[in-house]
Amino acid sequence: MISGVMSADCDPSTIPTSSPAPSRSAGCVGGLHEACVGVTDLEEAIADFRAWGCRPGLRGHLDAAASAALYGYDSALESVQLLHGDADHGLVRLMKWQTPLNDGVGLRTNLRGIGSRWGVRVTQSVHGVLNHAERALQSGLPLALLPPQLAVIGEVSGERAAKPFRDPIVGVREMVLIQPHYRQVIFERFGYESPLYGQVEPTSLLRASQHTHAGLMVASDDERIFDFYETVLGLKRTHEERVPYANATGSRSIFGLEPGEGFHMVDFDDPRTGASLAERRSGKLKCVRFAADARIEDLRELARPGCLGYSLYTWRVGDLGLLRRTLAATPGVTGIAAATLGEILPDEFGRPSLGLRAPDGSPWVLQQAPPGWPAAP
Repeated sequence: MISGVMSADCDPSTIPTSSPAPSRSAGCVGGLHEACVGVTDLEEAIADFRAWGCRPGLRGHLDAAASAALYGYDSALESVQLLHGDADHGLVRLMKWQTPLNDGVGLRTNLRGIGSRWGVRVTQSVHGVLNHAERALQSGLPLALLPPQLAVIGEVSGERAAKPFRDPIVGVREMVLIQPHYRQVIFERFGYESPLYGQVEPTSLLRASQHTHAGLMVASDDERIFDFYETVLGLKRTHEERVPYANATGSRSIFGLEPGEGFHMVDFDDPRTGASLAERRSGKLKCVRFAADARIEDLRELARPGCLGYSLYTWRVGDLGLLRRTLAATPGVTGIAAATLGEILPDEFGRPSLGLRAPDGSPWVLQQAPPGWPAAP
């Protein structure tokens, strides 16, 4: 949790929510389901993600017309869903477009950019991951590395700071790996447990969990720009704060902050998540908002379906038909109504799905959850 920005399973702050949410039977259920990644070679990508504990599951394809109807990009598509242990969220969908739209966001030195997306995992050894990253750099592989930094919970939350060699250190050590098609944040916990916030696969090379949460970034002065996720989709808003430059120690490099620049952050969780560390569930969506006049590149055309790299997120919902009718009837108010709304169509795995763009401009696909999913808390 660099300055409370990334590994939010240990952030003790919460805010009350007063906005009405749709019936949980219609809205989002479970945590963030999939991070979708455009790749050029499915088997190579499967091998890359196997190191993080992922394994191939469903395979499927769509022709160009079906892809255009669901994803808004006219190219044949072959996909593989990657599973992780028995996780029901934080999965990866590899998407190989016959004709990719572009190379995606590519290799950059930080996560800054409108439309930027990234995935976060917990590991049993952040320095074990660092060993591989440093070896990759020595071998000349394309990779940008922001090395591990320590964030102590008390110092972040404003409570009394731990005294070195006197008090326990409670916090995380976190690093960022940026590769041509992968953008991942990796953290290790110290001095606390959060058993439902990421399940590590101990036999994996990097001893890592599924994606515990994923991020997106916008530039807007509209404080309601993210209300859609709570009010319409039914997610739980668990944390909201303004992060000034003085407090954004680690995130200055992660988000490429200019001197004096701060940002606003809003977290949305699995509706089942609780307030305590023992009750918090992974599958979080972390939204970062810069000011509308920030000097920040617009990457949205490099991070949408058809692009290589992290380009789409999916969520499962309880009643896709009812939710679509709700979306279609929602008044066109900024921060509430979807910017675009498609039709319910089968995805490449045959699952009923709905493509849309949220008011912040981010593309999403909502899926009909199977009966009885997710399991009761």
